[in-house]
Amino acid sequence: MTVTLRGVGLEESQVVDVARHGERVALAAAARTRMERSRTRVERAAGSREPVYGVSTGFGALAGTRVAPLRQPELQLALIRSHAAGMGPPVDGEVVRATMLLRARTLAMGLSGVRPVVAEALIAMLNAEITPVVPRYGSVGCSGDLAPLAHIGLALVGEGEVMDADGLRAPAAQVLKAARLKPLKLETKEGLALINGTDGMLGMLALACADAELCFRTADITAAMSAEALLGTDRTYQPRLHEIRPHPGQVASAANLMLLLNGSEIVASHRHSHHAVQDSYSVRCSPQVAGAARDTLDFARRVAAVELSSAVDNPVVLETGEVESTGNFHGEPLAFAADFLAIAAAEVGAIAERRVDRLLDPHRSEGLPPFLAEEPGVNSGLMVAQYTAAALVAENRRLAAPASVDSIPTSGMQEDHVSMGWGAALKLRSVLDNLAHILAVELVSAARAQDLRRPLRPSPATSAVRDLLRKQVPGVGADRFLAPELLAAERLIRSGAVLKTAESVTGRLQ
Repeated sequence: MTVTLRGVGLEESQVVDVARHGERVALAAAARTRMERSRTRVERAAGSREPVYGVSTGFGALAGTRVAPLRQPELQLALIRSHAAGMGPPVDGEVVRATMLLRARTLAMGLSGVRPVVAEALIAMLNAEITPVVPRYGSVGCSGDLAPLAHIGLALVGEGEVMDADGLRAPAAQVLKAARLKPLKLETKEGLALINGTDGMLGMLALACADAELCFRTADITAAMSAEALLGTDRTYQPRLHEIRPHPGQVASAANLMLLLNGSEIVASHRHSHHAVQDSYSVRCSPQVAGAARDTLDFARRVAAVELSSAVDNPVVLETGEVESTGNFHGEPLAFAADFLAIAAAEVGAIAERRVDRLLDPHRSEGLPPFLAEEPGVNSGLMVAQYTAAALVAENRRLAAPASVDSIPTSGMQEDHVSMGWGAALKLRSVLDNLAHILAVELVSAARAQDLRRPLRPSPATSAVRDLLRKQVPGVGADRFLAPELLAAERLIRSGAVLKTAESVTGRLQ
């Protein structure tokens, strides 16, 4: 379905649909009317003798410099050109598309004072699958994502580079012409309105929240498989034990584990055994760690939901006709949320790697062969897969260091405290990528360990997941090229196939 910008908020799912799945976008008539009213107020302010920031003045530390009315359109184009100063490799296309959508959404709220054609130009590029090339480095997360948004604005005016619908990099003017789109001619305030927002970091946070939910729910599945393979007990996941410490995420994760382990012959085989009075923390405390991560995700989503309904610009054009400066472009709320979610995701990966290590260690795996190898010594089994997981955990620990506690003053000390929210969101995406890799290692390891528990059978839910994996990844055998198997497991996780397969048995997991 088309995502229609009505001048109100968007849902996380709509951002994902447009950014990742190419959903079309439209501007509602009511939003267009609101923008036209706002534009009239800006034009009135542009001719006023009173200086109005970004309309009749320069920017940042140059806010005291007056610009004559006839030169105000020139000012806007110069702003876009000078601020398109990013460096480094391009960010992912889905990030750029999310950013474009969210900027158009803010403009459609009618508080930015731009003509409807500006939002329509962004929408036209989205629908034509033209994606500006936006370098990775350039935003400090204050005054909005200035450099990234300026690279998008540059493409709108027919300058800079874009990726076309076929994924080919080319000059913007050439691709716009081929798509029969005219370059935008900026007028008063419109350049500033295109770049003064938190849309890049918000777009990344919205996409990350969707990714984190998938990873966190999948982590319950791999944890259940590991618990079975390690001859763990399901008693510690009983609802009554979590209701006495009722963090919502913890309760949900424990409930998932009970569903996933229901009917397991492996668990039943030792339920009344005293081989382990208490399981290791990585097994027993899985709901506490995964649950805390879920609660962190809920916090991040609350922040994102507020931002997805907010008009982030400076200055804003109020219904009264006043044009007022704001500090709403400061990205601190988003920076905190991204940093916190990165910490949570790193911990979900860390506890998963500990379960992998236990599965591979014959001193702690309850009778499994060393490294789950056939003929250990001749074969190394999954030994180095655990190295990979350990390396990813170490990388995530570095990435989990918060970006938001840093600040480097810019613009001649006018912008003397910044959020680093763009950097926080970028590294959050990296942490989640790494988490998917770690969960793939656990999936492969736990499935192999389950095979080694035959003739005892795993639960119907985890058996279904193991059977899904076995369509692409063989079980126990002589050593073979392992990297493609780990990649296949990762793709099953990222596609949602692992989660869907488990839920075909359990019903929807929380």
